[in-house]
Amino acid sequence: MRPHILRNEASNPNRNVIKFRTPEPEDGSLIWQLIRECEPLDRNSMYCNLLQCDHFADTCVVAEKDGDIVGWVSGYIVPSDPDTLFVWQVAVSDRARGMGVAKRMLNELVSRKCCAGVSTLKTTITRDNDASWALFNAFADQNNAPLAHDAHYVRDDHFDGRHATEHMVTIAPFGERKSAAA
Repeated sequence: MRPHILRNEASNPNRNVIKFRTPEPEDGSLIWQLIRECEPLDRNSMYCNLLQCDHFADTCVVAEKDGDIVGWVSGYIVPSDPDTLFVWQVAVSDRARGMGVAKRMLNELVSRKCCAGVSTLKTTITRDNDASWALFNAFADQNNAPLAHDAHYVRDDHFDGRHATEHMVTIAPFGERKSAAA
């Protein structure tokens, strides 16, 4: 069951308040639905999103507006490289676009205690995903960190020609942070 959404948002003085939290297993199906609504994100199984909400909760972020899930970041600390946070997926509902939710979720994530030792952020982005390129370039700028990228998971070598090449984006090392509101 979806959380209640206020009917008259215009009269609600808190309508633009976004709350960030770690996910709970009960959020798995709502996150799965959010991702389905956010084309062109890859759709994983509902079970995958449930596991992310349970086993990887510390390195995932849920954004809520009026009790409704409107944003999601999934990530994990790379087991073989504990100073690296890999961001798997970023999703923002149409109801929260233009409010800086994606960047705020990334800031929330890297500010958590579990990421205290993280000095590198990695993600993969297809060449045509302008929104993700803009997000991670802005995040790198805010953190005074260089952004590098190269083709990593190649269309014909890794995806049997069925998915565009994913470019590994590396933001490192983190430097002195600019204001999170920037």
